[in-house]
Amino acid sequence: MLRLFPAFAALIALAACSNKAPSSGLDTKAALQSLRFSEDFHAEVFASEPNIADPVEVVFDDRGRAFVAEMLDLPDDPPTGKSARGRIRMLEDTDGDGKVDKATVFAENVNQCSGLIPWKGGLIVPVSPEILYMKDTDGDGKADVREVWFTGFFHGNPEAQISNPRFGVDNWIYFSNTGNAGLVKSPKHPDQPAVQVRGYDFRYQPVKGIFEPISGTAQYGATFDNWGNRFISQNTVHLRHVVLPQPYLARAPLLEVSTTMQDPYFEHDRRMYPLTPAPEWRVIRTRLRQERYDELKTGRIEHAAGYITGATGSTMYHGDAWPAEYQGSIFTGDVSANLVRRDLIAPEGVTFRARPAREGVEFLASTDPWFRPTNFANAPDGNLYVTDMQRDVIETPVSIPDELRKKLDFYRGDDLGRIYRIAANNPRTKRGLAVNLGAMNSAELVGLLSHENGWHRETAHRLLLERQDKSIAPKLVEVATTGASAPGRLRALWLLEGIGALDQATVGKALSDKQPEIREHAIRLAEAYPALEKQVLSMTADPNARIQMQLAFSLGNSKSPAARAAVVEIAAKHIADPWIGSAALSSAADSPGAFLAAVIRRTKPAAVPKQLLGAVGSLAGTRQQPAEMQAFVQALNGTQDPAAGLSGLARGLTLAGARNLKAPGMEAALSRYLNGGVEPAWDVASHFEMRGLVDRSVREALSSETPAAKRRLAIMALRGAGFERARDTVAKILETNPTAELQTAAVLALSSYDGKEVAPAILGHWRAYAPDTRAKAIGALLARQDRIPVLLDAIEKGEIPANALEVGARNRLLEIQDAKLAERAKKIIGAPGDRAAVVAVNKDALNLKGNVERGKQVFEDACAKCHLPRREGARVGPDLAGINMKTKEELLTAILDPSASIEPRFVNYLVTTKDGRMFDGVLASETAGAITLRGGSEQDVTIPRAQIAEIRASNISLMPEEIEKTVGKQGLADVIAYLQGGL
Repeated sequence: MLRLFPAFAALIALAACSNKAPSSGLDTKAALQSLRFSEDFHAEVFASEPNIADPVEVVFDDRGRAFVAEMLDLPDDPPTGKSARGRIRMLEDTDGDGKVDKATVFAENVNQCSGLIPWKGGLIVPVSPEILYMKDTDGDGKADVREVWFTGFFHGNPEAQISNPRFGVDNWIYFSNTGNAGLVKSPKHPDQPAVQVRGYDFRYQPVKGIFEPISGTAQYGATFDNWGNRFISQNTVHLRHVVLPQPYLARAPLLEVSTTMQDPYFEHDRRMYPLTPAPEWRVIRTRLRQERYDELKTGRIEHAAGYITGATGSTMYHGDAWPAEYQGSIFTGDVSANLVRRDLIAPEGVTFRARPAREGVEFLASTDPWFRPTNFANAPDGNLYVTDMQRDVIETPVSIPDELRKKLDFYRGDDLGRIYRIAANNPRTKRGLAVNLGAMNSAELVGLLSHENGWHRETAHRLLLERQDKSIAPKLVEVATTGASAPGRLRALWLLEGIGALDQATVGKALSDKQPEIREHAIRLAEAYPALEKQVLSMTADPNARIQMQLAFSLGNSKSPAARAAVVEIAAKHIADPWIGSAALSSAADSPGAFLAAVIRRTKPAAVPKQLLGAVGSLAGTRQQPAEMQAFVQALNGTQDPAAGLSGLARGLTLAGARNLKAPGMEAALSRYLNGGVEPAWDVASHFEMRGLVDRSVREALSSETPAAKRRLAIMALRGAGFERARDTVAKILETNPTAELQTAAVLALSSYDGKEVAPAILGHWRAYAPDTRAKAIGALLARQDRIPVLLDAIEKGEIPANALEVGARNRLLEIQDAKLAERAKKIIGAPGDRAAVVAVNKDALNLKGNVERGKQVFEDACAKCHLPRREGARVGPDLAGINMKTKEELLTAILDPSASIEPRFVNYLVTTKDGRMFDGVLASETAGAITLRGGSEQDVTIPRAQIAEIRASNISLMPEEIEKTVGKQGLADVIAYLQGGL
C-alpha cells in the first residue's frame, strides 16, 4: 500500500503555518554581504531596484550601455486583456563610478523576454512566439522601431521558449529553443522557406538573411569558447557540448545518429554545495515523488537538494580583468540553490571533459534564499556580470503541491532585482565600462579583433559584419595570416567570409596555421575552394582529433576518389570514435557498403563497433542496391556483432518499404547467419525473393517443435513468401491455437502485402485472435486507406464490436483524410461527445472518498500502457511522476476531457504516405530525412519524408475517453486518489 499519508500531513501542516521564507528580500547591502566566494573574488553592486526589476539577461552595446531583459510576468503570461509587464531597460553609469545612475525604459509590453543581442544600433529580441527587432532612431532611449523578424516558435512554458541569442565566430546568431516544435517563417525574409525547429535549436545569418535549425536543445544557457565550440545547459544537465553540426547531417538525412551532444561531466556527478536549505515545500514534494517512483519501480532517485536542478545561464569567461587562469572557465547559476558553479573545460578527443573547479565548494554561494542567478555577461571592463532575479519562489507553479501552492505568492519580489559585477581581488587590469566602439573607423575596429578582452573582440567583429566595409579586406587578410592573436586571426578569417572578401590564398595560408583550431575552421572554409583539395588532403596526418572530424565532414563535399579514400582512412584510423564515425558516414552515405568494405580492409573486422555496423547497414538498406547489400552481408563475417549490422540492414529495408528484392548470393550469405542463430537474418530475408529460405521459414513456422522465438521470426519471414503461400501458411498456423505473440506475427506478415485480398484474410480469423492480436489486426486494417471500408463493413455487420477500437484507432478513423470515409466512420462509431458536459456531470465524484489500491488497479488497466516506460523506447504519454501536484479538479478534467489540453510533446500525428499507408503516434524524433512515430506498440516506426504525402496533428488526445462508463464515479474517485498518492 502507498505510504504517502505522513508526507501529506506534513504538507498540510506547512501550508497552515506561516511561511518560513522571509517576508521580503534582503536590502541591497545585506544581499551583497550574503554572497560567499570560495576564490579570491568579491561582488560589487552594478544595478539594483528601483533601476531594475526581475533581470534575466544583460548585454552591453558598443557604447558600454547595459540593456536588461526584465521578466516581471514570470511564471505566467498576463491575464487575457492585460498588457505584459515585462520590459527592456537601458542602464547607464554616467559618472563612471561603476554603478548605474540612469535607467530608461527602452521597450514595454515585452512578454516573457529572456534574451537580447545588439544588432545595427538596436536589439534582436526573442519574445515567444516571435523574434523581434527593436531600435531607438530618435535618440530618446526608447525603441520606436518594433519589427517582427521571425514568428512560429513554441509559446508555453516560459522556461522552454526561444531565448539566449549568442553571436558566433562564424557570423551566425544562435538561439536556444529547447527542441520545441515550431514552423518558423520570417516576415523580414519572405523569400526564405519556413523551417521546422522541432528537436533543434535555431540560428540566423543576418547579413545573408538565411536561417535554419541546428543541433542542440538548449534550455536556458548557451555559450561559445574562443574557437566556436558551443556549450549549452538544461535544468539538470547543466553542461553539454554540441559536437555534430546539423548542416552536415542534413546531407545524409537517413543516417542514424543517437545524439549530437556530449555530456562532458563523465565520472563527475552533479553534486552541488548550497549555503541555503531546501524550501520545505521542496522537501515534501521530493518525498511524495520518491514514494511514487518507488511504487512504480522506476529506479529513479529524487533529491530535494544537493544536486543541480535549476541550471541557468552557462557562460564562458572571456575577460581580461581576472587572473589569466580563469579565461575559458564556464560559469552556471543554479537558481534553485542560490549559487554559481565554475567548471574547468579541457579538450578530450573531438569533445571536452569538464569538472568542477573545486570539489565540495561552489565558486559563489549565497546565504540568501532569494538570490536567483539567472544569467551572466562578459563586459567591456573585463569582468563578469551576473543577473539576480531576486524572487521568493522561482519554481513553476505546476510543479508545487496544490495545498502549498495556494499559500505561495509567485510574484513576491517582482519589484526587486540586482546585477552584480564579479571582480577579482587582484585584477590584472582595471577599466571602466565607458567605450564608444561604434564611433571608431573600420580600420581601428580591425585592431580590436586581437584584443585580450573577448567582449571587445566580439563587439568589433559584430560591428564590422554590420558595416560590410570591403575596404578593410587587406587589413583583415594581414590579421588572419600574420596576427599574433590566434582568436584574432580566426575572427579576421570569418569576417572576410562575412563581408564577401575571402579568397583562396588566405584560406590556403590558414590551413597551415600553427593553431589547430584555426586549421579546423580553415578546412570548413576551404569547402568553397575545390583547388585547395590537395592541401586539405595532406592534412589527414594532422594529429588533432577535431581536425580529423572536420576533414571527415568536409571531404564529403568532394566526389574525387582521393577524397573518398581519405574519409575511409580517417574512419579506419579512428574506428573506436563514434563521433568521427558519424562524420565519415555523413560523407559516405551514398556508398555505405563500399565505405565499410574499405574500412575493414584497413583495420581488423572485429574492430568495427556495432554502432557503425548498424548505421552502415541501415543506409545500405535504404538504398536497396542488391550488390551493395550482398557485399555488406558478406563483410559482416568476422565482425564483433554481425547481428547489429543485420538489424541495421533490416531497419533500412523496412524504412524503404523494400519487397521481393532479387540479389543472387544473398540467400547463401544469410543462411550462414541463420545456421549460426543470428536472428535478425530472418528480418533481412523477408525483404528478398529467396526460395530456399522461404521453404525453410514455412517449415519452421508450421512446426510446433520450433522454439517460440525462432518460430515468430520464421512467421515474420513469410513476408517474402508471396501472398497466397503466406495466407495459406498463416491459416494453418492459426488453426493450432498458437500464442498471442505468434498470432500477432502472423497478422503482421499478412499486413505486409498489398491487394484487396489482404483485409479479408486478416479478418477471417478474428474470432480466434487474442485481445492483443485483435488490436494489431485493427491496426493492420488501418494501415492502408483501401482496407478501411472492409473494417467499417465488419463493424456495421457486428463482426467486430465498435468497442474493440482503441483510442488511437478511433482517432485515425475520425480524422481520416478521405472526407466520405470519415463521415461514415462518425456514423458507425460516433463522433466525440461534449466531454466538458461529462466532466460537469461527474463533478460529485470529487466528494467521494477514494481507495488507493482500487485506483491503482484502474490505472494499471487503463493508463499504464502509455504512461509507464515501455520495454523498448520511451513512454507514449507524459511521465506522471509529478501528477500528485495536480488538484482533484484538474485530474478529473484531464481524465474525462483529455483533448481539452494536450501537452505539445504528446500530440498525436497522422501520417499518410504516397503509396497509401497510414500511421499515427506521437513524434519520437525528427531529422531532415525522416520522422519517427511512437505509438502503442513496443517498436517505433520511422518514415522517410520523401514517402510522406501528408502529416498533420490530431486534435484528439491519445487518452481513452468514456472511462466513466466502465469505472463509474467511485472508480474515478479511486484513480484520482491513487494519482494523488493518497492525498
